Amino acid sequence: MGGYRFRWDVIPANLEFLLSGLQQTLYISSITLVLAMIGGMIIALLDMSRFLPFRMIGVAWGELIRNTPILVQLLWIYYVLPMALGININAWTALVIGLSVYSSAFIAEAYRAGIQAVPVGHREAARVLGMSSTQTLFRIVLPQAVRMTLPPLAANFVQLIKFSSLGAVISVGEITRRGMELSASIFRPLEVFTFIAIVYFVICWPLAMAIRAWERRLARR
Repeated sequence: MGGYRFRWDVIPANLEFLLSGLQQTLYISSITLVLAMIGGMIIALLDMSRFLPFRMIGVAWGELIRNTPILVQLLWIYYVLPMALGININAWTALVIGLSVYSSAFIAEAYRAGIQAVPVGHREAARVLGMSSTQTLFRIVLPQAVRMTLPPLAANFVQLIKFSSLGAVISVGEITRRGMELSASIFRPLEVFTFIAIVYFVICWPLAMAIRAWERRLARR
């Protein structure tokens, strides 16, 4: 690489700055997962509603979100939505909204698959016991469906950790943005972004392996 000299000492010297960005990354990902789980459940219930207008809304919303790039959605929320509604949305809020909306569309598919996987006999038994449709849904169907969708939800959390790096585009202070700022000030992009890549790998790879093991364990039951 020509006369380039590696200076890994710049990482320990700026570790606190970079780790403050990592804290933001994990915080944003955790909040987003909770919001996406709630939004995903709403979309899934709309998708399976017997009321046609609700079902059409759920299907249209899910298809729109799943078939447009997340970066475009994020930029739309940050730049266009404030203009359309006449409100101020800061970068952090825009990122959380964007990631939550995007992830909820995919989580909805996991919920729907879990709900449809609940044996019909369980629903019929609930009706025999005199439960209403709402009681059957919340007491019988959803507890089983949520348990079956836990591995996909965990996998979605890994995706959110990686997607949170898009916040750098709108100046959210997560670890990728911190890396961009540090690299611009010390002119050491190789060391900085290599370190950031390693951080993402150290977090995401063990989680991905654990999820696969979890899925294999559930499949054997």
